[in-house]
Order: sequence, then structure tokens, then C-alpha cells
Amino acid sequence: MARFYGPIGFATMQETSPGVHREQITEHKYYGEILKNSRNLTDSGQVNDNIDISNRVSILADPYANENFHAMRYVWFMGTKWKVKSADVEPPRIILSLGGVYNGE
Repeated sequence: MARFYGPIGFATMQETSPGVHREQITEHKYYGEILKNSRNLTDSGQVNDNIDISNRVSILADPYANENFHAMRYVWFMGTKWKVKSADVEPPRIILSLGGVYNGE
């Protein structure tokens, strides 16, 4: 298995002005392993197809990740931010399934 080290983005809601809330992203770095490494091309009906990866990354979770796994938004992998589609908590690890490119900020 390939090794992984990189930042994972967590979203928290912050009040930017009275009554207006926005997601604030904070990054934390984690060690782990790449369990699955594959990609899919999805026909978007436009000139270029969308690239999705079906990777699974197992990270060694710290208390912050265990308490905030629901707030994980993306994983930096190979120079791109990829969406976290699902997070399975299996202490002491969290297994993340990745999807398309993250465009959320």
C-alpha cells in the first residue's frame, strides 16, 4: 500500500456579519495509507469530461478528527483538493472515500 501524508480540510460555521454564516475551512495534516487508487471519467455533456477518483484513504485519526469527522470537506491528494464523499470511523483510523474535485471555497 502507498503511504499518504497531507492536509484535510474541516468546515466550521462562522458568523461573518449579523445573521450571515459561512463555512470557514481549517486544515489539519494526517498520516495514512492509500487503500484504493482509481479514477473515472464522467460525461458532463460539455467539451471536457469530469474527472472523479474513487480513492479510499485510511488516516490515523487524532481526537480532533474523531470528533469532527462529519466536517471533513476535502483531502489534498496529488496536488488537487478532492471531495470527501464518506468517512467511516474505525478506531484508531478513519477511512475516507474520495470523489470529484472540491470547488467549495
